[in-house]
Order: sequence, then C-alpha cells, then structure tokens
Amino acid sequence: MTAPSFDQLFHPDNAGRYTTAMTDGLRLLLEQLARIDRPVTGLSPEVAAKPVLDVDLDRPLGDTSAALAEIRELWLDDTVYFHDTKYAAHLNCPVVIPALVAELFMAAINTSMDTFDQSVGGTFMERHLIDWTAARAGYPEGLRDGIFTSGGSQSNLQALLLARGEAQLRGVPLEKLRFFTSADCHFSIAKSARLLGMGDAAAVAVPTDGSRRMDVDELERMLADCVADGLVPAAVVATAGTTDFGVIDPLDRIANACSRYGAWFHIDAAYGGGLLASPRYRHLLDGIERSDSVTIDFHKSWYQPVSSSALIVRDLASMQHASWYADYLNPKESENPNQVDKSLQTTRRFDAVKLWMTLRVMGPDGLGACFDAAIDLAREVHDRLALMPDIETIARSQLSTVVFRYTNAALDEETLGELNRRIRSELWSSGRAVVAATKVDGRQFLKFTLLNPLATPEEILDIVEDVRALGRAVMEVAR
Repeated sequence: MTAPSFDQLFHPDNAGRYTTAMTDGLRLLLEQLARIDRPVTGLSPEVAAKPVLDVDLDRPLGDTSAALAEIRELWLDDTVYFHDTKYAAHLNCPVVIPALVAELFMAAINTSMDTFDQSVGGTFMERHLIDWTAARAGYPEGLRDGIFTSGGSQSNLQALLLARGEAQLRGVPLEKLRFFTSADCHFSIAKSARLLGMGDAAAVAVPTDGSRRMDVDELERMLADCVADGLVPAAVVATAGTTDFGVIDPLDRIANACSRYGAWFHIDAAYGGGLLASPRYRHLLDGIERSDSVTIDFHKSWYQPVSSSALIVRDLASMQHASWYADYLNPKESENPNQVDKSLQTTRRFDAVKLWMTLRVMGPDGLGACFDAAIDLAREVHDRLALMPDIETIARSQLSTVVFRYTNAALDEETLGELNRRIRSELWSSGRAVVAATKVDGRQFLKFTLLNPLATPEEILDIVEDVRALGRAVMEVAR
C-alpha cells in the first residue's frame, strides 16, 4: 500500500502548492469572467446531468489543473452568471469584491463561530455587526442582540421559535398558538409553523389590499376572531419586500395591532433589509423600530456572497429560547462569549467577515447606493412597460421587482399563460436572458428581479423586446 500523502492540506509546508493551485484557479475564474457574454447557455436538466453522473468519484484525477478543467466543463461553462446585466430572475445579486477577498480568508482559516475558542476576534466582529445592524433598525442600545444565520428561511424559523417561546412562558398551550402573515409572504413562514410542531393550521394568511400589502383592517378582524375562538395570536409577521411584488407591509399599523393583542411582531426584511443602508429610501422601513425581530439577508440587497443572513432582536433575553448547553462545548458556567448559545446551528462559518470587509472598504452609503440604483431601475422599467400596448404590468414595486407579461386581446387566459411560459423557456434556451415567472390571482406572469446596479433601462427593455418578438412569432405561427 502506498504511504498516505498529506501534501494537499493547508499548511506552511504546502504553501507553494497552495499558491500554485490558487493562481490556477484565479486564472480560470478570470478567463471565464472575460469570455462569458450572456447570463446562461440554456442547458436542459437532462444534458447538464449526464456528464456529471458519468464521473467516477473513486478515481481521482491527481492534480488541481485536471480537476479545474473538469469543473469548467461540468459547471462553469454552463452555470448561471448573476453579474450579467441580463440576469433578471430571482433574488440573486452580483457580489462585491471586498466580500470575495474575505471569502478567501474564511475558506482557508476555516473559523467556526460556535465558541470563542474557535473564533476569538471573529466572535466580537460578528457581535459588533449585529449591534450595528440592530442600531440601524432603531432597536434600543443595551438590549438588542441577534445572530448570523444561513439565510432568510432559518432567520424566520428562529424568530418564530422565539415568538413561540415567549407565548409559552405565559403558559399558552402549543395547540392554541397562531401566527398571522400576509397571503403574499415567503413560504418559510408556513413551513416554520410545521417545523415548530404547530401544524399547518397555525399559519394564518391575511388577505392583501389593492397594493398587495397586508390588509390591516382584515388583520384586526382576524386577530379579534382568533381571541374570540379561545386561541392566542403568538406573532404577526410583516414582510418588508415580498418576493413577487417587492412591497412593504404597513409596519406602523401592524405594530399597533400587535401591541393591542400582545403578539410578537416579526418583520421578514430578507429582501428589503438593504434599505437600512440606503441613502435615499430608508424611510420605506419606517416602523421597523417597533418590531421584536427582523430577518435580513445580506446576500440579497447587501451584495454579499451566499450565505449571509441575520436575525436581529429587540431584547436579548428572548434569545434564551434557542439556547442549549453542552459540557463538551459551551457549559452553562462558561465565562466565554459563545455564539452557539443563541444559534440554531453549531458549526457555523464566519460569514460576518464578508460584510465587515465590505463596510470597511465601501461604507454603508456606498453599499446602499447599489440597492438604490436597482430600485430606480425597476421604477423606470415598470413605467416604460406600462406604456406598451402588448405588455400587461402589475402595480409598481416599492423595491426592485417588475411583474409583467406579454398579452393579446384575442387570447383566453389559459392560452396567454401557456404563451408566457413558452416565452420564458425560449429566453432560457437561447441564453439571451433569464427571467422569473409567477402567478397573480391564478394568472401566469413573468417577473424581473433587478439587483444589478450596472444594468441599464435599455438592457432590461431589450429583454422585453425579445419577449414581445417571441410573443408575436408564436401568434404568427398560430394563425
């Protein structure tokens, strides 16, 4: 048997090998960046799967260069490039360079944020960023707290765990608890109720108004009915930036309702949280300071690489509902500031260093200006689409989404839906652009989610012209 070799470990003895491998990798990355001229090549799932499944993982290639060539073929050549200005589909942002520099150190050092003796300065950098973010949300100094998470779904889950815990401290049986949220909220709210053992009936959808915002009059009525039925409103979840429509629920009015009924007030600002750094649109989050907790995804409107999210809370005492102590890791009597004491995760990456590096290079105003530019772009695109006779739009977003579709008065709803699905598929297959799809009151629509501050109205309107041309072409064939 050949003696094992440890020359691939990150170690001073292997610094030369590390330098060569990183240089080769960076060279490949920059080559890809220079040659990519569209957001995607449009590969189908069947074509993408076969070469991957053909790889024998028990037979190593033996060197980094060969492995890089393989991942270029299997992944890089056909992956989705979010930095391309004609990627306009989901909440995937182009990422800023300072955060990429931080990723280099994160990966190599491999810090784990669960305990102080695995992170040292990282513990305090994360805590300082949480406090800074909570201060931007208007939470009171000395009480506020929070934790970095893997994403908005985990942040929402933990927020509702805290809400459930606070209600149970008052002796409310689990089966009597209810969460109220907008009918247009993120699916993670209903999923969290299930994961928390409360069942699907515990997540109550509140209708939206004509602007697609939570209807607070309906919320008030439903809260009153909840109490009358002997149930307890444990939490109300407002959304600051719905996934489909980019709207922000009436935060102040919802806060008033929560105060009257003693409900935990959580805001899912996974999308709209970037407004906390906005030089021009921060006022859209007025009322956030009255909430008990907020979800923020830094990997959306803060231009950070995945993953980077946080849950911030008004009162650090509420974090006790996520606490667990183990003698081998974080004994209760420990004097160390262990982050695992308030996290749903144990091993956890030092994602905070990416935002730290970004703020220290760009500053909050520089970072917030990126999101402001995306909001401005979406507003101009929407207004110009609204003038096109063969394009139907939904009301203008408060953030950076544009919901629209190709339309023709001669087509029924079912045919229009099929036509727009086909247009989206054709755009993907051609590689010219990537757009999303959604349904509005059962009707099929297309959707732009615009986060790239380098995109111009003309580039996005070029996609719309492709949509119109494809629609007309299909209509011609149908005749």
